[in-house]
Amino acid sequence: METTYYDQGTAAERWERAQMFFDAKDYAVAARILGGLVDEVPEQTGPRLLLARSYYHSAQLGRAEAELRVLVERDPVEHYARLMLGRTLQRQGRDDEADSHLRIASALAGDFEAR
Repeated sequence: METTYYDQGTAAERWERAQMFFDAKDYAVAARILGGLVDEVPEQTGPRLLLARSYYHSAQLGRAEAELRVLVERDPVEHYARLMLGRTLQRQGRDDEADSHLRIASALAGDFEAR
């Protein structure tokens, strides 16, 4: 099996590399690195959430939605995953479906304004 730049190094080194690409707004490369990392450590929230954000920012909305649904199913009170899922659904024109996630995210954040 050939090792590429994207999967070289320890999990910590790949996490750091993915964050650097994300910060540089190279979301597709960040997602490529994070995909392997999430496969390796599927139980960790941080890499999966950054993968979802990378997909979102690179307009891979179906992939972002899939990762966010895993997070929300595993941890229903994960505020940021709920917020991102709502925004992802909005970008796909699924406003009715997005509303419930956005309301839950708002409540989890302590924002109880009437909508």
